[in-house]
Amino acid sequence: MPRLVTYNVHRCVGVDRRLDVPRVAAVIAELEPDVVCLQELDVGRARTGHVDQAQAIADALSMAVRFHAAMRVEAELYGDAILTPHPERLVRAGPLPTLPNVPGLEPRGALWAQIDISGATVNVINTHLGLVPREQRLQAAALTGKEWLGSDLCTGPTILCGDFNATSVTRPYRQLVSTGLEDGQRQLGLKPSVKTFPSGYPAIRIDHAFVSREIRVTRVHTPFSPLARMASDHLPLAFDFDVAA
Repeated sequence: MPRLVTYNVHRCVGVDRRLDVPRVAAVIAELEPDVVCLQELDVGRARTGHVDQAQAIADALSMAVRFHAAMRVEAELYGDAILTPHPERLVRAGPLPTLPNVPGLEPRGALWAQIDISGATVNVINTHLGLVPREQRLQAAALTGKEWLGSDLCTGPTILCGDFNATSVTRPYRQLVSTGLEDGQRQLGLKPSVKTFPSGYPAIRIDHAFVSREIRVTRVHTPFSPLARMASDHLPLAFDFDVAA
């Protein structure tokens, strides 16, 4: 049964303030995923030793990687990635809108790959929304628009996942489920829900996976080992699923 993991890795700096890319890879490896969607990766940045974190984690997991730089500062990149050992094709990678004339907002983006898994082609879109509610609403609207979920290419089994910085009572969350996608945890009827932030004492549910009707979620879980609690300020969120014929 396929497993997707979405994980904000906090540039591989743990809650102990130690930079440790292999530690993050080890947390992911223990979950044995088929698809990994990562947020907050540094690639070639001075602050994290100029390492290509996306490629380093992919190499450790023996997976292919697609990376999108939401932010570029000369040769330094920061963004999100999709990793998988299965056949895949990049469909789109691009920015999401932000609020003009508001200083200090971090650029945001999304990444879309089609992955052949369990005899089906699954659309996987990975994203990381901003922190300001008005900004989040713009970004959710873009994701539901014709370049992403509303695209003619986005048909059949679809998973939209990532760090949305928004709980289930917010407008951006409601915008996303209004497209016909369903919160994977809600589909499974989990009570209480699985929370991922902060990693030491997870109390907030801001990491989500929204699924189309062709996706049947069978299990949602997160590791709570000392390693996972230390490696990032988020815990990884794992979804097991079936794809309808």
